[in-house]
Amino acid sequence: MILQMSPFISGPTLLSSYRLNPLLFSKRQRCMKLPHWHFNRTKQRFFAVAAAENNKDTLPKTFDFTSEERIYNWWESQGYFKPNFERGSDPFVISMPPPNVTGSLHMGHAMFVTLEDIMVRYHRMKGRPTLWLPGTDHAGIATQLVVEKMLAAEGIKRVELSRDEFTKRVWEWKEKYGGTITSQIKRLGASCDWTRERFTLDEQLSRAVVEAFIRLHEKGLIYQGSYMVNWSPNLQTAVSDLEVEYSEEPGTLYYIKYRVAGRSDFLTIATTRPETLFGDVALAVNPQDERYSQFIGMMAIVPMTYGRHVPIISDKYVDKEFGTGVLKISPGHDHNDYLLARKLGLPILNVMNKDGTLNEVAGLFRGLDRFEARKKLWSDLEETGLAVKKEPHTLRVPRSQRGGEVIEPLVSKQWFVTMEPLAEKALHAVEKGELTIMPERFEKIYNHWLSNIKDWCISRQLWWGHRIPVWYIVGKEEEYIVARNADEALEKAHQKYGKNVEIYQDPDVLDTWFSSALWPFSTLGWPDVSADDFKKFYPTTMLETGHDILFFWVARMVMMGIEFTGSVPFSHVYLHGLIRDSQHSYLGCPDKSFAEFQGRKMSKTLGNVIDPIDTIKEFGADALRFTISLGTAGQDLSLSIERLTANKAFTNKLWNAGKFILQNLPSQNDISRWEMLLAYKVSKLHMLIDTVTASYDKYFFGDVGRETYDFFWSDFADWYIEASKARLYRSEYDSDAIIAQAVLLYIFENILKLLHPFMPFVTEELWQTRAIRNARAEYSVEPAKRISASIVANEEVIQYISKEKEVLALLSRLDLLNVHFTESPPGDANQSVHLVASEGLEAYLPLADMVDISAEVQRLSKRLSKMQSEYDGLVARLSSSKFVEKAPEDVVRGVQEKAAEAEEKINLTKNRLAFLRSTVMVTK
Repeated sequence: MILQMSPFISGPTLLSSYRLNPLLFSKRQRCMKLPHWHFNRTKQRFFAVAAAENNKDTLPKTFDFTSEERIYNWWESQGYFKPNFERGSDPFVISMPPPNVTGSLHMGHAMFVTLEDIMVRYHRMKGRPTLWLPGTDHAGIATQLVVEKMLAAEGIKRVELSRDEFTKRVWEWKEKYGGTITSQIKRLGASCDWTRERFTLDEQLSRAVVEAFIRLHEKGLIYQGSYMVNWSPNLQTAVSDLEVEYSEEPGTLYYIKYRVAGRSDFLTIATTRPETLFGDVALAVNPQDERYSQFIGMMAIVPMTYGRHVPIISDKYVDKEFGTGVLKISPGHDHNDYLLARKLGLPILNVMNKDGTLNEVAGLFRGLDRFEARKKLWSDLEETGLAVKKEPHTLRVPRSQRGGEVIEPLVSKQWFVTMEPLAEKALHAVEKGELTIMPERFEKIYNHWLSNIKDWCISRQLWWGHRIPVWYIVGKEEEYIVARNADEALEKAHQKYGKNVEIYQDPDVLDTWFSSALWPFSTLGWPDVSADDFKKFYPTTMLETGHDILFFWVARMVMMGIEFTGSVPFSHVYLHGLIRDSQHSYLGCPDKSFAEFQGRKMSKTLGNVIDPIDTIKEFGADALRFTISLGTAGQDLSLSIERLTANKAFTNKLWNAGKFILQNLPSQNDISRWEMLLAYKVSKLHMLIDTVTASYDKYFFGDVGRETYDFFWSDFADWYIEASKARLYRSEYDSDAIIAQAVLLYIFENILKLLHPFMPFVTEELWQTRAIRNARAEYSVEPAKRISASIVANEEVIQYISKEKEVLALLSRLDLLNVHFTESPPGDANQSVHLVASEGLEAYLPLADMVDISAEVQRLSKRLSKMQSEYDGLVARLSSSKFVEKAPEDVVRGVQEKAAEAEEKINLTKNRLAFLRSTVMVTK
C-alpha cells in the first residue's frame, strides 16, 4: 500500500507530502509493475479519483475479495516484504513461530499471522527496516506419523524399510506436500520476507543444532540417564509434556485388599490402574491417619505376586480423603510415586514393555496388553476374594496429542539437559528488564516454571529429525563419543581406543523443541556470528506466540539465546490467547463448521474447528483478520459467525465509502477547486491518530481496531458522509461543497492508513489510484518539483485519459506543458522510470527530472567501493588453501555463496552507475 512514511504523526502536516511506504517500494527500480487495472471499453480511466462525473461505474458494488491473492502476489513479486535500510537503521524483527510442515492452517495460525502482520506493517509504515522471518518445523512425531500412514496405505510398514529408505520417503513427502501451510499463510496476507524462509532441517540450522548439543555437553549440561518420561506405546518414543493432552473421562476406581504380613489384617487400597500393582514397592499412609498408624513399619503382601512383600510406610504426601487413605506406590508407572520413591530411596520396578504390554515381572500376565491385563487381573482378584468393589470415577487421562492413545509414565534411558543454571539466567533477564512479557501477569507463570524447573528430556526414539551427535564403541556400549560428524567421531575413537575400533551412532533423534529453541538465531546464521543477517537482525525485537507455549518454547529460546549468544533473543514477548468457539447457538447455519458450541477450545475431537481458508472464501481475509485482532493480549477469543458477518459488512462499508467519495470529487478540469480541496485539514482526526498511535506502540491492537472502527462508523460514515450529502448536492462551486469534499477525502485517506495493518487488501485496492505520485516518492522527488511524463496507450485509451490531463498533472505534480500522450515509447525511454499500470497502459518519467543524478552517482560510487572491499575479503578467504581444506564444507559453501552474491551486486551497481553516467551525458 502506498502510504506516507510516518502516517501516525498528528497535526496538520500529516499529508503535507506524499511519501512512499517501504512496504511496497523497498528497493529502487526503474520499472515498477503496478496492480492490474480494469479498463472497460466505455469508461476507461487512468485515475479514478480524477473523474467525479464518471466514477459511478469505476468500482464494483462491493469489494471483491477474490482479488486478495492478486494483490498479495503483486506485493511479493515486487520484493516489498524485504527489509529496507535506506530509510532507517534500527530494524524491527520478528521470527515467525514455525508451524509444522505437516500442518494445514487453523485458527491458531490465523491468530499469530494476523497479530504479527499488524506489527510488521505498522513498523514498515513508520519507516523502520522490518524483517519478518518465516519458516516451518520438521515436526518429528507428526511428520513421521503422516508418512507411516501413507506407507500403510501402500501395504508397507516402517520397520520393513531401512532408516535411510524411510527418511528418503519422508523428504519426498515434504517436497511434495510440505508447502501447503506456507501457501495458506500467504493467503492471510502475511508480509514475510519469503526469500529468507527457513526449515528446521535445513543444512545451516542442522549445523546449529549439532553445535548447540556439543557446547552444552562440553559444559556438562547434557547427560544420559534413566528417568521417568511420557511414553507413547504406539509410537514407542518419549514425548514432551506439550504433546500430552489431559482429558476428563469416565473411568473406574478399583478397591483391592493387601494382606498385612504375619497378621490376619488387610489394608484396602483404591487405584484406577490395578495392572500396575506388579510394580508396587510400598504401601503408604498419612502419618496423621490414626486408622493405619499401627501398621506403619510392617510389611504387606502384593496380590497375585506369589507373596512378594513391600513395606508399609508413612508420608504426608498421602491424601487421607482419597479412596481409603492407603496409597500403593508404583514408582515405575506414576510421576508422583516416582518422585516419592526417589525422595525415600525406594526401588523402581518396571512392569511394562515399550509397546504397552506387561513384561516378565507380571508373571502369568506377561505379554498381555495393559488394558487386557486390567480386565483379567480384576477377574482373578474377584475369584481370590481380594477384590472389594469398583465404582465409577472421573479420570484425568493423559493422551497423545498426535495419536490419541493413552500415554504411559515410564522409566527410560534418555538424554537430558540440566536446566537449572540455564533457567537462572533467564529469570534474571526478566528481573533486569532485558525481557518484557506481555501481558505482565504471565511473568509470574514464567518465573514459577523456571524456579521449579526439571531437567529436559531431549531424546526421541524416531527416525525423522536431528540425529543425536553421539557415537558408541562396539563392545563398550557404556562408552560414547560426542562429535560433529561420523569422521570426527571415528578419529576421536581411533585416538582413544585404537585403530581397530568400530563405532555406531545413537539411533535417537533430538526433541523437535531442541532445534526450535535455537530458532531466533539459527535462522540468522548462528553459529557463524559474522553472518550478515546475524549482525544486522540479532537480537530480534519481538516474539509473538500463544500463551500455552510460554515455557515449552519461549522460555527455552530465552535460555538458549543467553547461553549461546550472550543476550536475550528478543526484547519483547507478546502472548495471545486461544481462539474458542462461539458462546451462542447457530442452529440452521448452512456452514456446518459453525455449529452450536459453548466457548470451548477448538479441536478436531470436539468437531468444532473452523477452517480459516473456508472462512476467507466466505468472508474475505480482511474480515477474518479484523475479527481476530479485536481480542486482548493473553485472553482467549470467542469466534462467531456474527462477528465475521459484521466485519465483512465493515469491509464493504469501507468500500462503499470510498465509492461515494470518488463519485463526489470535483470534475477533472476544475483545477482551482482541487487546489482548495487539498488545502483542507481536519483536526478531530488527529485526536484519533494520537490515540491509535499510542495503542499501536503499547501493542493494544484490539483498542486500535475498536477505536478506528468506532470513528469510521459513528463519526465518518454516520455523521460526516451523511452530513456532507446536502452540501455535495448543491452547486459544485459552492464553498460548503468544497469543504465537504476536502473533509471526506482527507479523513478517508487517513482511515485507510490506520486500517492498513489490519485490513491490507481492501485498503490497498482503495488506495491504488496514484501511480505517478508513488514513483515520485520512490525517487524522493521534491513535492514542489514539476516533472515531465509520457503516457503510452492505444488510441482508444488515450482519448479518455487525455481528458484528465489537468487533474493528472495537479495530483502527480507534473509539468502540464510536458505531459504527452502517445502510442509508442518516447525517444528517451532508456533514461526514464517506466511504470506499467496494466496491459496497454504505461508511463515514462524522465529520470533527470526526478533525481539529482550527480548525487546519486556519488552515493552509488561509495557503496560500490564498500561492496568491492567486502568481496575482496571473501575472495581472499576462498583463495586460502588452509581455509578451504580445514573449514567445514557448509562453511566454505556459505562463503562461496556470499562471494557470488556480492559479485552479482557489484555488477548490478556498476550497471546502474553506467546508466546514470550515460544519462548525465545525454542531458548535457
